[in-house]
Amino acid sequence: MRTRAWQDPETGSPWAKDVAGIDGELLLVSQFTLYGRLKKPKPDFSKAMGPDKARECYQSFVELMRAAYQPDRVQDGVFGAMMNVELVNDGPVTFTLDSQHQAH
Repeated sequence: MRTRAWQDPETGSPWAKDVAGIDGELLLVSQFTLYGRLKKPKPDFSKAMGPDKARECYQSFVELMRAAYQPDRVQDGVFGAMMNVELVNDGPVTFTLDSQHQAH
């Protein structure tokens, strides 16, 4: 929520605004709970969180984001469902968030 990833439209200064500062929206997709790795030629999900615990973790995250921001600006998908998600990346970077490496 506080990562300044957008340009300030008034000053042109890069990396100046967070999602609230641009009145942006959040789309939360539950795949962050799925942990897979390639083991031989097929994926291995043995280190993934179990589905019940993962659903609880994801719902807690959605509620946390809605409480921290404008609830109507936070959207989510259906947990565990096959989804087709289209997006437009706004900027030259992609951030990977890893809960094992928290800086703040």
